[in-house]
Amino acid sequence: MGPVELTAFAFLVGLTACGQVGSAMELVAGRKVAFTEPYVSSAHVLRSLAATACAGPFMLVNDALDARRDGRISSVALISCGCTAVAWTLALGIVLVAVACWEVPT
Repeated sequence: MGPVELTAFAFLVGLTACGQVGSAMELVAGRKVAFTEPYVSSAHVLRSLAATACAGPFMLVNDALDARRDGRISSVALISCGCTAVAWTLALGIVLVAVACWEVPT
């Protein structure tokens, strides 16, 4: 595979993982994911880090769209949040592909 195909594959892996984790979190909690309770809490730091690492792009896009709807951010800030979510999704995919490629010693 060439670099373009690997990048696209990593992005799609990250997008799939983010979507599945975010949707599962929404089903369990009964509300959309965001950088608020019950998903992010100072009382449960490790759980919050895991949730943010996996579903963070989903949370970021939800919060950015809500802020844009309420007029709290501009269109440029919304685009910036979208670009950040894309980069975060790619980084998540790269990490997941790297973890999946680790060899188990026999």
